Amino acid sequence: MKLLSRNRSLDIGDRVGIVAILNITPDSYVDGGKYTQPEALMMQALRCIDEGADILEIGGESTGPKSKDVSPEEEIARVIPAVRAVRDRLPDAWIAVDTWKADVARKALDVGADMINDITAGRGDPAMLSLIAAAGCPYVMMYGKDSTARTTINSKQYSDVCGVIHDFLRMRILAAVEAGVRPGQMIIDPGLGHFVSADPEYSFAILRSLGTFSDLGPILVSPSRKSFLAGSRNLPPSERLPATLAATVIAAMNGANFIRTHDVKETGEVLNVVTLSQPRVT
Repeated sequence: MKLLSRNRSLDIGDRVGIVAILNITPDSYVDGGKYTQPEALMMQALRCIDEGADILEIGGESTGPKSKDVSPEEEIARVIPAVRAVRDRLPDAWIAVDTWKADVARKALDVGADMINDITAGRGDPAMLSLIAAAGCPYVMMYGKDSTARTTINSKQYSDVCGVIHDFLRMRILAAVEAGVRPGQMIIDPGLGHFVSADPEYSFAILRSLGTFSDLGPILVSPSRKSFLAGSRNLPPSERLPATLAATVIAAMNGANFIRTHDVKETGEVLNVVTLSQPRVT
């Protein structure tokens, strides 16, 4: 797998790439408030690279259930100094920014970001798709059951969850192409957890059937400590790492190209096992 962003490239070969989550928000469900200070953010960025992250993803707005709206001005104030600092300290690192706002994406790309992860797939801001087309950068488009970035706790029911998500992503790809985005720029994320439904079975169905989406482009999944992994004991995020790693293995063995995670070292270790388990070509 090779990503291109302007004059930069990232080639991960046949491996499953690791996207490290760096939230600079006070209310993220796993690490809210831990990396809001520049020194803490930089130490975590360095740690993630050392542990094997291929991409560092910086996010300045939480979008999970009950999270609060963040103005573009506040998100820019959080994200842009962080992107600039990481780019200055780690000039060769690939940096993604998690945002659905075109103004935030534009400024982030201007100071050194390489790619954009938009959980609304271009629905949240009508200026986003044309910006991505002009920038020529990789662009992650995610399925979400809600029409806005702020997801809800809602047990949406599906007769064919993968079919619904495939149709949604296909239509969003067509909209992006119409806006000038090249097919090679797009990475798809079928969504998991509350972005799909409060019913965990749908998330497991997606992980089992990732091949359903292979015709749409490279696949990114983000099971990291999400609610569908809480189990019958309703484990808090701090206790969901074992289940997250199990979901990661399922995803990798069913066609995921990228895993987005809070736990780089552990994710790398299980992905190495998946790689070793594959038949050798002789």
